[in-house]
Amino acid sequence: MRGLLDTHVLLWWLADDPILSPAHRAVIAEPDNELFVSSISVAEVAIKASLGKLQAPTGLDEAVRAVGFRELPFTAVHAEALRELPWRHRDPFDRMLVAQAITERLDLLTIDMRMRDYPVGCI
Repeated sequence: MRGLLDTHVLLWWLADDPILSPAHRAVIAEPDNELFVSSISVAEVAIKASLGKLQAPTGLDEAVRAVGFRELPFTAVHAEALRELPWRHRDPFDRMLVAQAITERLDLLTIDMRMRDYPVGCI
């Protein structure tokens, strides 16, 4: 399985937060799964932390690599895919993650039910 972690799932995993579902824990813990973290998630955390909207440790980029997630840069191809996405979700960070998941054929690990409104597999 190939998957892209939504930002909240990433943060909960790194913090070993009990709010992370058993299903997400199982997918992330499975060594045969190829899991990605988007540069968009790192940017989202950095922006929200700098605005005081989120408490998050620095060095998220290093933490992502340290636990074995693969980095997924946001490319021009991903940006262009945003043009075709219907406006079912207004959060720009989430829309960019959806565009990446669709373009790269990745399942999205999320609890955001609005993501299911797009043609992307959600766990």
